Amino acid sequence: MTLKEQITEDMKTAMRAKDSERLGTIRLLLAACKQKEVDERVVLDDAMVVALVDKLIKQRKDSIAAYVQANRQDLADKEQAEMTVLQAYLPQRMSAEEVTAAVQAIVAELGAKGPGDMGKVMGAVKTRLAGKAEMAQVSAAVKAALSGG
Repeated sequence: MTLKEQITEDMKTAMRAKDSERLGTIRLLLAACKQKEVDERVVLDDAMVVALVDKLIKQRKDSIAAYVQANRQDLADKEQAEMTVLQAYLPQRMSAEEVTAAVQAIVAELGAKGPGDMGKVMGAVKTRLAGKAEMAQVSAAVKAALSGG
């Protein structure tokens, strides 16, 4: 079963359970998937769905920070609940040590040296670690690996 099919099944389950908050978030995710498919005229595979979920989670994190700063805890809590539902569709996240090890392996494999190769390394890292690690953490690991080498 693809990730998209799993999300659709979860939507049906949420409908039957009358779980309106979960249902709303899942519908939002499916709408984003449909929008991407229509805009780009593609059928989303699991990797593309994971990237989309990652993007939606990042938006929730930004919104939470803005709401907390604006002293709107009610809205921040709503975004947090949506983020929790979305995180269920991400693969298991890698630890900081695993990210560093994976980045160092890719840097060695590409023979990258110095900050000038950052783009080349990030391109390879993004395809391999998409959804498995926070991209900000990955970027920091790439910078560290390239400056040290």
